[in-house]
Amino acid sequence: MRKVIHAALAAGVACVAFACSRSSTPAANTPDGAFDSLAHEYSVYLMSRFPVVATALGGSAFDPALAHIDGRLRDYTPVAVQQEDAHFSKLRQRFTALDPARLSAAHRIDRSVALAQIDFILHQHNVLHLSQRALDSYVDEPFRGVDWHMQGMTRTGDNTIGTEAEWHDLIDRTRAIPAYFTAARAQLAAGVAAGNTPDWRLLQEFGLQSAAADAEYFAKTLPQIAQTNIISGERTRMIADLQAAGTAASSAYLGLRDYIAQTFFDNPQASGIDGVKAAYRADRFAAGEAEYDWALHNNLRVETSAAQLYEASWPIVEATRGQMMALAREIAVSHKWRTPSDGAAATMIVLDMLSTNAPKTDAEMVDAYRKTGVRLVDYARRTGLFDVPANYQLEVTPTPPPLRASIDGAAYYSAPPFKTSGIGRFYVTPTGDDQARLAQEHNLYAMPDLAAHEGFPGHDWNYLVLRQVRNSLSPIRWLTPGAVEDSSSMWEDSMAAEGWALYSEGLLAEPQPGAPQGFYTPEEHLYQLQGQLYRDLRVRIDTGIHTGRMSFDDAVTLFSQVVDFQPGSCSDAHALRNPTKRASCDKAHSAVSRYSHWPTQAITYRLGKQQILDLRARAQAQLGARFSEKRFHLEFMKQGTIPPGYFADELLRTLAAP
Repeated sequence: MRKVIHAALAAGVACVAFACSRSSTPAANTPDGAFDSLAHEYSVYLMSRFPVVATALGGSAFDPALAHIDGRLRDYTPVAVQQEDAHFSKLRQRFTALDPARLSAAHRIDRSVALAQIDFILHQHNVLHLSQRALDSYVDEPFRGVDWHMQGMTRTGDNTIGTEAEWHDLIDRTRAIPAYFTAARAQLAAGVAAGNTPDWRLLQEFGLQSAAADAEYFAKTLPQIAQTNIISGERTRMIADLQAAGTAASSAYLGLRDYIAQTFFDNPQASGIDGVKAAYRADRFAAGEAEYDWALHNNLRVETSAAQLYEASWPIVEATRGQMMALAREIAVSHKWRTPSDGAAATMIVLDMLSTNAPKTDAEMVDAYRKTGVRLVDYARRTGLFDVPANYQLEVTPTPPPLRASIDGAAYYSAPPFKTSGIGRFYVTPTGDDQARLAQEHNLYAMPDLAAHEGFPGHDWNYLVLRQVRNSLSPIRWLTPGAVEDSSSMWEDSMAAEGWALYSEGLLAEPQPGAPQGFYTPEEHLYQLQGQLYRDLRVRIDTGIHTGRMSFDDAVTLFSQVVDFQPGSCSDAHALRNPTKRASCDKAHSAVSRYSHWPTQAITYRLGKQQILDLRARAQAQLGARFSEKRFHLEFMKQGTIPPGYFADELLRTLAAP
């Protein structure tokens, strides 16, 4: 996913580059002042109910009431959820009572966002009853809460992190895990009684595999991290407390795993569906057409339907594939490679040939990503694509061991926006010097597209801009109701953040002053198109599997055939004898599994990118010679991580102003 601000960038320098503004506080007795007061109250309450969301956002620095929120976990008991719903309903009434006609344009947008967020929470609880089957949320939340808390800790030395108070909060959160899982098991049991249970793949992946991995993390890895980082005078006692809390947390994880194994499996050791009890073998991941459409409209602010997206997606996929095959043939000719007449087969051969130009070690890989970052930033400065401060550079960090289980390949973690300290990270996960993975995932031609998405001008640049203008944004625009990144998430932030990152990949392929072919070489452009292709295909697959138009297995095969140009079915044992096909199918299975329990998230990349392109075209048509692409990009990013459907018209008015 995504989260950079570099400590070397002084706020004053950055604000010159980004034209920062500090919002003035409206008088309390004005409509905007009343809104700000309610927005603050609502934001504090939401973060108090979703402590891990608060940790990711730096909520402990937002308001004194949240000072020790990093020491808590969510309360999933039915009584707590009922009280929460009642309070959110009252907050909704108060937002509704504010006359939008009397609010500033920005606050009218914020009001609409808040109402959609509250409706999402109430819908999860009272319509979907998601707490009865949100197994991945239960398993991931404690680990993510601890992990994100450590990422935001104060640096206390060259190689140590965490003040005494910060480590006490972490210990308290770890101590909270057994009670947290008691409530989670009760919710899952209620789901069994109601026939509202997780999909069998989720039971296997999270109930068995992730629960066991997290149990080991809390029993062994977390205490080891504390051993090397705690420098307090209370160090010995604190490490002992954390070890005890970690041991209890590990037992709670294993207890949850035992419950899942006994309740849903005949043979937990069996692979695939074979070990699952007959009553739980049916596919249970599909959101359903009505629910998917509701999420499109309420969560993503998209007016089209799942059916329309499904039908419109295939011509887009075919067009991108056609571009790839044409470019692959040109590359083959330029390298004097002999390829068959079949376009798909030729493309597969070209990709295989290009993959051999790869780092030989993880150290070489990280160094190559850093050099790619230098190229990207230099290109932006040379072409005037963005106003890049002289001391900005794209940093690349090897993924630390505790995060490697949750970051496959690369990811971006932003600094918490409500804190003034902290840095974001573009993480690249070491492969163990695996030659096959280095060639397939990190060859030199594939690097620029990934670095553009996660780094510059994608997530890294986007969040840097946002951190510099955060005082002009309502806290509502930072909130991620439900969760940050699991099946309980709203995903409204993905439309802007992931849409921008995918748009950034394509932007580098566009002609610029002094660069008529854009940034990429033809070989790099081929990988950029492949990245675009699988985001295009996600729309087809996500809408297909969640509305019954496509089976899970058919989606896996389609991914392998379309994105990797690998013929044959992923259900065909003969085809799977080919190691390349098997690797492709494994990758496809992992991708479709993620889509299956994160409905609508997969489409936000392609839809978000298209919304930016459409909005840019509208601005160009409206402004003519006055249109500035540089200003358009800056004003777009300054809107925050909410769907463009909220602010498109207001952004056009801003751009049209003298």
